[in-house]
Amino acid sequence: MAEVALLEKEEDIEKATRALKAMAHPLRLKILCVLKDSELPVLEIVKQVGSSQSNISQHIDILRSKDIVESRRDGNKILCRVKDAKILKLVANMQAVFCSEAD
Repeated sequence: MAEVALLEKEEDIEKATRALKAMAHPLRLKILCVLKDSELPVLEIVKQVGSSQSNISQHIDILRSKDIVESRRDGNKILCRVKDAKILKLVANMQAVFCSEAD
């Protein structure tokens, strides 16, 4: 069996812990799954996730405060995207492990 490298640096452990805590809420994980590798307006995220705009905005703010999501204004729209490609890789790995394949 191949040896698995563990997180060794304290800063890496702290960063991973912060990210996992932020992603541990079902709505926040759904938001990250919807964003995948694209930039979407908040209203599109609301539509795809299926919650109120104020609720989604609160969860996006949490993800932004944890440095996972970033947003920018484009006219009257707020566009959001995942800030770090490592988070996208983590979400993809979670999907591969936990999501059942379509029949």
